[in-house]
Amino acid sequence: MEQIKLREDFIKLGQALKAVHAAASGVEAKEMILAGKVQVNGETCLQRGKKLYDGDVVSCEGITIRIEK
Repeated sequence: MEQIKLREDFIKLGQALKAVHAAASGVEAKEMILAGKVQVNGETCLQRGKKLYDGDVVSCEGITIRIEK
């Protein structure tokens, strides 16, 4: 499981995918999200700009990301 420590109150979904190298670019992150390949807290998310907060869990193609304060 990958972990992202928040520097601010939140991180956007596309940025989180890039931070753990699940996506090589913002365009790739957008394509993954719009294709329905990304789940936030167990639900498919189609919003690239979705704000992730402490405790959120993202799953994408076998990678799990936990957001922590």
